Amino acid sequence: MKRLITLVLMLAVLAGGAGFAWHTYTAPGPLAEPTQVVIPRGGTERIAGALLERGVIRDPRAFALAAWLTRGDGPLRAAEFAFPVGASLDEVLRILREARPVQRRLTIAEGLTAHQIRALLERTEGLTGEAPAFAEGDILPETYAFEWGETRAAIIRRADAAMDRALTEAWAARAPDLPLASAREALVLASIVERETGKPEERARVAGVFVNRLRRGMPLQSDPTVAYAATAGAPMDRPISRADLDREHPFNTYRIRGLPPGPIASPGRAALQAVTRPEATDFLYFVADGTGGHAFSRTLEEHNRAVARWREIERQRGAR
Repeated sequence: MKRLITLVLMLAVLAGGAGFAWHTYTAPGPLAEPTQVVIPRGGTERIAGALLERGVIRDPRAFALAAWLTRGDGPLRAAEFAFPVGASLDEVLRILREARPVQRRLTIAEGLTAHQIRALLERTEGLTGEAPAFAEGDILPETYAFEWGETRAAIIRRADAAMDRALTEAWAARAPDLPLASAREALVLASIVERETGKPEERARVAGVFVNRLRRGMPLQSDPTVAYAATAGAPMDRPISRADLDREHPFNTYRIRGLPPGPIASPGRAALQAVTRPEATDFLYFVADGTGGHAFSRTLEEHNRAVARWREIERQRGAR
């Protein structure tokens, strides 16, 4: 009986001020600029507190009453939502009940090592939980959408599955007679190509050089593999030294013939396609040309001249 009396009194008050109540419900709110708010779990009071703190609503009591009176429209969800300028209580409640949560973006760039990817995941706001261990080359560089509160483990699973698919597709479309025994070897070579050049138009040509060297039994002599051997995948903050080049290490392709035992980074789709469909040339060497690209050579004599030009460019830059 007491509850019924309370309800009747509330209806009477609302009837007396129906115009004001409707204005409060539909009038523009205080939000001065578009804002994203992480809506917590724990009920209407906590939600109102989060909205008040970010300036989305003026009066948490009015919000709570409006939420209660419209409760038949559905529950208020805990997630991250975007609210427009001047969102009314009506708009705010519809967003909380019907809108798609904010889609955040995590971009994993081509050529990052497992060490670098793990650090990126750890500092990405909105992800939760520990990042489980994953191997070098497991992750496909791409932009991944996620919602606030998604786990780092879930991102890793998605990126791992994406790499499996990309590698399977590239290997299935491979050129005939490649000196690569498996998709795994293609992944290893693609990681080297990825670290050797940042120019898209060069990837297939660089891959062709390495394929030519593998066919002839020549060492790959790739500087990125030397750097990886020296740092175990951590960023290298110094130039490669003679000691690095001479070091006996399974990843040092100046000291071993053939491919190293594993990838040195995460190659992207384009690098995977480059090594499975390399450019057919007779180039055996390449060196930086000072423009961000490389000079390619067929003979050691041509290569030595290109190296001399590059060293002169470096000398001139150092003298400035």
